[in-house]
Amino acid sequence: MRIALLPKGRRGWKRAGLRLAIVMLALLCIPLAAAWWFSYMPGSSFEDALPPPTAKEVSLARDLENHVVKLAGEIGERNMEKPEQLEAAARYIESTFAVHGLTPVRHTYEVDGADVSNIEVELPGRTLAEEIIVVGAHYDSAWGTPGADDNASGTAAVLELARLFKGVKFKRTVRLVAFVNEEPPHFRNESMGSLTYAKRCAERKENVVAMLALEMLGFYTEETGVQQYPPPLQFAYPETGDFIAFVGDFDSGGLVRKAIGLFRETTNFPSEGLVGPAFISGVDFSDHWSFWQAGYPGIMVTDTAFFRNEHYHEPTDTPDRLDYHRMARVTTGIAHVVTSLANE
Repeated sequence: MRIALLPKGRRGWKRAGLRLAIVMLALLCIPLAAAWWFSYMPGSSFEDALPPPTAKEVSLARDLENHVVKLAGEIGERNMEKPEQLEAAARYIESTFAVHGLTPVRHTYEVDGADVSNIEVELPGRTLAEEIIVVGAHYDSAWGTPGADDNASGTAAVLELARLFKGVKFKRTVRLVAFVNEEPPHFRNESMGSLTYAKRCAERKENVVAMLALEMLGFYTEETGVQQYPPPLQFAYPETGDFIAFVGDFDSGGLVRKAIGLFRETTNFPSEGLVGPAFISGVDFSDHWSFWQAGYPGIMVTDTAFFRNEHYHEPTDTPDRLDYHRMARVTTGIAHVVTSLANE
């Protein structure tokens, strides 16, 4: 039997060319379709010029900056290689929670013979108290960096949420948590603060219905070419890094879309969302990953970190590089999201 390796005649070549064109079109469409699937979100991102900050946002921006300056400026690098600074950050977080009328609780555990602590405050729910929403940020910094954006910015937002929620009554229980040991070498290891916390929740059979990890909230730029993405996401997202992102895996996709939808309903600020597999670079690089391991839905709210901020994990990640007015608007939007989730 003879096998024809090449098409015969003009009609055969036409059919072969058509098949090749279809295959090439399909190969081109796959990454485009994937990018669309990952990025489809309810509502629309805010696209107009940002309105002037309100008096409350100006005040909030000042308070956020004060927290970042304290953590990343006065205290500076804070990790287990700098135990005194790490403890100073923990004490500052405790005292700030207390100023807002809340009672901070330390969850202390041992790592290499030293004690480290997650710090939690709880706002008990009124009618659905057994359903828990966790909003957290890690307060440690990577080696060699003061960690202003990463992650004094997220910690500052958690502290200001405590102030904004003072006296507020929710249906569900809301916990605000400052996690220790998110940075290497602890990330994805048993010594990671949020992993220890999430496992404790699971062991106690607590019903965590949503977890929001606030991971780098303060760096924004309107300069084109600075914002980067892992392929093929560049086809679906803007070229400028002036937005806040909501990110999660497929199991947490409903929470991603719910949260960004609530944010867009209430907040005049650009926002983008991503629901995708954890192997996409950046999808799982914060404390929400720990809650996935315990079977809980978790998402990250972020300025996209190293995809935008060249000072990531560098000595130059300093308080003066952050945009506190934009950060204030994002924090206000997150407060609306948490309030809505807690009162559903």
